[in-house]
Amino acid sequence: MCRMTAPHPSPSPAPASPRPVRKAVVPAAGLGTRFLPATKATPKEMLPVVDKPAIQYVVEEAAKAGLDDILMVTGRHKRAIEDHFDNAFELEQALSAKGDTVRLEAVRDPARLADIHHIRQGDPLGLGHAVLCARHHVGDQPFAVLLGDDLIDARETLLSRMLDVRDRRQGSVVALMEVDPSQVHRYGCAAVAPTGENGVVRVTGLVEKPSPQKAPSNYAVIGRYVLDPEVFDVLEKTAPGRGGEIQLTDALQELAAAGTVHGVVFDGLRYDTGDKADYLRTVVRIACERPDLGPEFTAWLKDFVAGLTQDGTGREESRAA
Repeated sequence: MCRMTAPHPSPSPAPASPRPVRKAVVPAAGLGTRFLPATKATPKEMLPVVDKPAIQYVVEEAAKAGLDDILMVTGRHKRAIEDHFDNAFELEQALSAKGDTVRLEAVRDPARLADIHHIRQGDPLGLGHAVLCARHHVGDQPFAVLLGDDLIDARETLLSRMLDVRDRRQGSVVALMEVDPSQVHRYGCAAVAPTGENGVVRVTGLVEKPSPQKAPSNYAVIGRYVLDPEVFDVLEKTAPGRGGEIQLTDALQELAAAGTVHGVVFDGLRYDTGDKADYLRTVVRIACERPDLGPEFTAWLKDFVAGLTQDGTGREESRAA
């Protein structure tokens, strides 16, 4: 069960005209077992990507797209997330006394990004259940869902494009990315039909992590959604699916069958932090893009790779350094 302070309101009829999307939901209740033992006491979402926790990149993306009301759906041992997006008065006073304005602003930035709220999922019943936990906070408004495993490059405009499609077409919108057919088993997979608009498709069906033989396409759903509040009614009656969890994909499948789901096809820069190898690649790629770190780090990286021994340990380069 979700730990809420009041029962959710009854859904209201859809508005006659498009309603601007201002709220975002960030599910962050997972156990992070792929990163143990690092995540034994530290939430996976707080693992650093260079010098910011992964979840801060997600909140920055939402704020940049104009979403100024963000609900974090967390679980036990996730207090560090709440603390990160709160003021740290003692630390701020210490930095201010030192005149360290650069670090002072960096410490203050997370709390200034948006109006951030927190709720505990309670029972780990899947992504669909985590979204359902947001019902009381979201009410009858459309809202975005951003998953922390997918980091979208700050120069991209994916979320803004999805919000625009929602304004014009109503219903729900998912982000899609073409993947190698051998990788579709890692994602929700969409059957699509053309709309006549470049980069926008109608989603006619969804399957959660299908085998390559059963996948309807190689369009994978990545971790960005703009959802109509109608999804809450569907989630309430969605039975546990794959893995014994309530799957958001299953609820969206029902909406897609009614013709109310569209997809925005994304071919830009996306960083995956879902497992250790992808996480390491993400840190390296983002570090190389940083103007304050990139030139020096890239030069070191080239030397390191050039000096790798045949067994891939890099010992010879390390001794020479």
